[in-house]
Amino acid sequence: MMNIGVFRAMAIALLHVPPLSLLFVETRRANWILFVAFYIVILFALGAGLHRYFAHRSFEANRGVQFGFGLLAAAFFADPIGFSGRHRLHHRYSDTARDFHGPQRGFWFSWIGHLLEDGYAESELLAATPDLVRYPELMWLHHHSYLPGLLAVASTLLLGGYPTFAAGYCLAWCLVAIHGSSAVNYFCHTIGRHRYDTGDRSTNNLFLGIVLLGEGWHNNHHHYPAAARAGFFWYEPDGLYYILRILSWFGIIHGLREVPDAARERGLLRKRDRTARAS
Repeated sequence: MMNIGVFRAMAIALLHVPPLSLLFVETRRANWILFVAFYIVILFALGAGLHRYFAHRSFEANRGVQFGFGLLAAAFFADPIGFSGRHRLHHRYSDTARDFHGPQRGFWFSWIGHLLEDGYAESELLAATPDLVRYPELMWLHHHSYLPGLLAVASTLLLGGYPTFAAGYCLAWCLVAIHGSSAVNYFCHTIGRHRYDTGDRSTNNLFLGIVLLGEGWHNNHHHYPAAARAGFFWYEPDGLYYILRILSWFGIIHGLREVPDAARERGLLRKRDRTARAS
């Protein structure tokens, strides 16, 4: 039987081929409009669905909406239980030898290696997600997480044709699911502003905060991970939070957790403290 790491490596490599082929394939404006749509949808599935909802429970949703979020997440990246278990352990062991996301093992592992072999046992993932494993449908997704992804790939290719598949699904997927999330893992623990004393090296990165719709405000997030927003202040745009607010107006989700004023002020580091810790 093929090793799971080898399978993941092959899948990642193969899905990088169609975007490269766009240099030689004729595309239309509609293909690039769909790229933008896929980019936002995939960012929402990962950032708002997997990260803020499943991993941190920063807002509430009924069981049907929850399963919809789970299907969307699995279609583009990972199942809720697997991702949440790994991410919660990342927070628990952030920037230590047990952190399999961060840059302490080197650039390659932080960018690609952890996607092939994350170092956590199945029992650890299940133990870290007792609130999720009680749902049979999420456990089904955990054991069949490849099915929504295969369906999304096949549907995009059959309904939109190759240019839509390459520019829409594949390019957006590569930029968000692989390189966007990996950029947060690496750069948001090496470069940026360390505003809060979080006990780790997490930073806020302006560029990633903008292009990843709020996911780059990483030090904020490590300071108060229960919040539905990562951009704590008005000058820190958080597109995912704005989308969640709109969904809450229509009753699709509810119970958005905000950042308490006391939490915003607690643990603030002065400029000289940030400089000392960065060095």
